[in-house]
Amino acid sequence: MTKSDDPNRVVRLLPLFVGILGGILLLLNRLTTAQLTESQARSDALGTILSAILILVGLLWQQIQPRSPDAVTLIGKEGMELASELPDAVKTELAWASHLLLTNTVTKSLVVYYQGKVLLRRGILTDNPHVKPGQIVRRVLETHKPIYLVDLKLFPGRIEFDYLPENTQGLICQPMGDGGVLILGANVPRSYTKQDENWIEGIADKLGETLSRYSHEIVACEK
Repeated sequence: MTKSDDPNRVVRLLPLFVGILGGILLLLNRLTTAQLTESQARSDALGTILSAILILVGLLWQQIQPRSPDAVTLIGKEGMELASELPDAVKTELAWASHLLLTNTVTKSLVVYYQGKVLLRRGILTDNPHVKPGQIVRRVLETHKPIYLVDLKLFPGRIEFDYLPENTQGLICQPMGDGGVLILGANVPRSYTKQDENWIEGIADKLGETLSRYSHEIVACEK
């Protein structure tokens, strides 16, 4: 979401604009008044205080209210690639799960890696179809615990994800059964919510269960 798409932007700016407008009107009223009465002086003082408070609130809201980071257009071409000779049930499960993730989360690119094979690439794809597990993916495979890199450009380990678009902003590596990992890339940093993480975990568990039932057929498939 860009700054211009922020639905609360006008609300945050409203106190600032009202405070400035009130201050200008008070100044004009004072300049055009020939004789200042005591009651008007008190009213002007009160109005000045209120305008100053509104301006201060507006400025504080600009700093306190978090703004959603800007989205980027990932570099690559949209597509879907399935490993050859997968069982039909596995193809159906992978297509179903990947569609849900791409349409219901901020995921723009995903890879299903299982037992040393890339079973699926979908979303924004690069020219590199090969996954060479680096330190991060190996850790997920060994510990069976997910890793969420909220802002990928801040992590030196991002170089191992050269099979994802080079400007991927956020990334989740989710364990998936025995020897599998679901790798999700987003075009916005700090974009996955806790609800998204729970959703991804549930889908990965379901995929892992299906893949384990067809593990022998999958291992026999060509890469």
